Amino acid sequence: ELCEGLAKCFEELRRSDARAVVVTGQGRIFSAGVDLIRVSSAGADYVRAFLPSLHRLYDAVFFHPKPVVAAINGHAIAGGCVLACCADRRIMARGGGRIGVTELLVGVPFPALAFEIMRFAVPRRHLPEFTFGGATYDVDAALKHGWVEEVVDADALAQRAVAAAQSLARLSPSAFTQTKKQLRQEVAERVERSGAMTDATVTDIWTEALSYVREYVARTLSKS
Repeated sequence: ELCEGLAKCFEELRRSDARAVVVTGQGRIFSAGVDLIRVSSAGADYVRAFLPSLHRLYDAVFFHPKPVVAAINGHAIAGGCVLACCADRRIMARGGGRIGVTELLVGVPFPALAFEIMRFAVPRRHLPEFTFGGATYDVDAALKHGWVEEVVDADALAQRAVAAAQSLARLSPSAFTQTKKQLRQEVAERVERSGAMTDATVTDIWTEALSYVREYVARTLSKS
């Protein structure tokens, strides 16, 4: 429901007078990613319905023609981290938030578009470390490793993100849109070429990996 709602919002923003978009979360979390408790309890049918909705969300945000700024107010984990990476600029608040992709720790691979977004957004030399390692990074490490472009105090995050969005919005809209399209062209071409085949395999692995997901959820809940 969240994926479909956000995707619809971005599709409506395409047609609106808005010149730029800022995405942020609430409290101490930007986005904790997939609801693993629901995945583990709802089973394979839910996975088959959910993954296309996740793709629709990433497609709507990553290929949005207007400037998108992620104001990362707290934890951005797994699918939530990928959502942040859809933005044109990522600004993170100092504090207790961490960022990273933990998919392989859960036992599931990246859907095609999610992986291509990661490949696009982070320094290539760190991609194996980020994906295979499954670690999450604090704010200073996130800036050092290229997860984010800027770090600010928490109480200045919203203002700084809006300022960044306004700065991008002052560019020629048509020139910005065309340049963004060119920057993301290889992602679009790879997904068009092999995304469906990749996602068929990914869906099979997700449905077969539900026992891993349940074990991960049990371990995580026991720690909390």
